[in-house]
Amino acid sequence: MADAALVLTGSPSLAPLLARGALLSPFKRPAPDAEFPRIRLVLPGLRVDLARLAAYERVCGFPTGDDALPPTYPHVLGFPLAMRLMSGRDFPLPLLGLVHTSITITRHRAMPATGAYELTVYVEGLAPHRRGTEATVVTEVREGGEVVWESRSTYLARHRTRRTAGAPREEVRKPLPAVAEWRLAEDVGRRYAAASGDRNPIHLHPLTARLFGFPRAIAHGMWTVARCLAAQGTPDSCHVRARFRAPVLLPGTVTYAAQDGRFELRGREDRLHLTGDLYST
Repeated sequence: MADAALVLTGSPSLAPLLARGALLSPFKRPAPDAEFPRIRLVLPGLRVDLARLAAYERVCGFPTGDDALPPTYPHVLGFPLAMRLMSGRDFPLPLLGLVHTSITITRHRAMPATGAYELTVYVEGLAPHRRGTEATVVTEVREGGEVVWESRSTYLARHRTRRTAGAPREEVRKPLPAVAEWRLAEDVGRRYAAASGDRNPIHLHPLTARLFGFPRAIAHGMWTVARCLAAQGTPDSCHVRARFRAPVLLPGTVTYAAQDGRFELRGREDRLHLTGDLYST
């Protein structure tokens, strides 16, 4: 757990944080034993912008107008605080090229869209990964002093490592039965960026995506999770685990598959883009 708390008076603006992170990235030296910021960022008295929430619900496929936050929306609320931590000089992983590899979400009860919440975000730690170093970022949402939602996201910085013979093998999952085929428009990334505030250039346009090695813009990983959960439906109290396997190119066609709480997105030749599990708690 982080050592000290810094209470913020408002949500940070993402654009300057992304710019700062990009400028500092060449000077970072990622390593699993590096020092990292040991501080909790706290934002009290947060209220949801209902117009922005409605835009998020539309692009992700959630029903609009309900007085309830979708299970993935608190990630959007906490993302600026996470970016403040990860774009700072004392965060050892470069923001450019950082890959969101997984997220676990626990929602303890329904969260009214009209409620007042307190956000807490901190870096839990660093860990070696077979492809580099992975950071775990924790987000907690409280209402009336009680934790009502929490998540753990892992972010990977790729760099050379000493390969070990004991590296764990990935679980091989049998393909799930197909439920629907989704044709994704070229502007999905821009629409999600406008609703979420995450305007990473790899999601916005083919030209900016090519600067980072992608042939076309790619969908936000958190959009793919949200879209699957919107199709599946979630109980008020639930636990979600999702792993991002491969980028989804835009425009494109993906297959949504689900069975017994498990879900996945597949592309051509059954290439896995996303795997996940949903449990009622």
